[in-house]
Amino acid sequence: MKLPSILFLIQFISFLPSFGQQSSITDARLLVSEFVIENNIPGLSITITKDDSIVWSEGFGYTDVELREPVDPAASKFRIGSVSKTFTAAALGVLMDEDKIDLDQPIQTYVPSFPEKQWDISLRQLAGHLAGIRHYRGDEFLSTKFYPSVAEGLEIFEKDKLLHEPGTKYSYSSYGWNLISVAIENITDEPFLAYMHQQVFEPLDMKNTVPDINSQIIFERTAFYVHSDDGTIRNAPYVDNSYKWAGGGFLSTTEDLAKFGNAFLDTEYLTVETIEEMQAPQQTSDGETTDYGLGWRTYHWNDQEWLGHSGGSVGGTTIFILSEEEDMVVAMVANLSGVNYDNLHFKIADLFTLN
Repeated sequence: MKLPSILFLIQFISFLPSFGQQSSITDARLLVSEFVIENNIPGLSITITKDDSIVWSEGFGYTDVELREPVDPAASKFRIGSVSKTFTAAALGVLMDEDKIDLDQPIQTYVPSFPEKQWDISLRQLAGHLAGIRHYRGDEFLSTKFYPSVAEGLEIFEKDKLLHEPGTKYSYSSYGWNLISVAIENITDEPFLAYMHQQVFEPLDMKNTVPDINSQIIFERTAFYVHSDDGTIRNAPYVDNSYKWAGGGFLSTTEDLAKFGNAFLDTEYLTVETIEEMQAPQQTSDGETTDYGLGWRTYHWNDQEWLGHSGGSVGGTTIFILSEEEDMVVAMVANLSGVNYDNLHFKIADLFTLN
């Protein structure tokens, strides 16, 4: 009877975090707990993976303050904002691998209805914020209008002049990704949201990543909050994100974000060549790096490169980063507008890079 007991104990211990990892988790939990309290954050989720395995995944606070529903990193669906761009970039990557797209053709090749401008615009420039398409104006970020199709969302900006000659300046634009989503529809002859589900979310087992459709019942969707002037928590204003699915309209969990990140570390989902092209920073025409590729931003921390994206939405603030060198993904999201993480994600990553 003693031998089986010893074997069971060995097997059980093998599934426990190492002593070093457990220490990292304890320190990281303290950092996040203090951050949540100090910044009066309703709910926050974080997931960290190393070597394609979850080493820490935990929720803090509530998805819904009134109902006291606790955050579950495997199920709680937050607004991820502009991390949606990185998801949409994956769809571009599929088309690149299938040789169905030329990123350097004028956009009218794929979206003939888009008005011609003074200069040609390419998909590469759109995906790298070099095209000169404008960003939000006025209260557009708080849009409450439902757009039945991605093509109809172009009406917001399609008649506006370009901000600059494409390629000459970096100018961040979520609307550029609206145009990319219409191109994806026209190339694939599939509705954009359906294509994203079929070619990105389903293959990567991202079962809890969905468009933030207000009229649908979406289980585990968080409530959304803002701070009032005195720092107290208030319900966020009603918005309809149908005007920007590709650039900022998806809901996800931190564990789904981690799955997505690991697909780019494993390089089994897309070819190495495509991933490298997507993640490599582009340059302006005068040779200045933008630290931004095709939906992927390059971050620099402690002489190390990280790749990923941040996301700010009405009632949501997200950070998603990965390191090939460390084989690590960090995903963190709160159900609150305008959270300043102050490099918390990098500080937490530092705790796990030593183990």
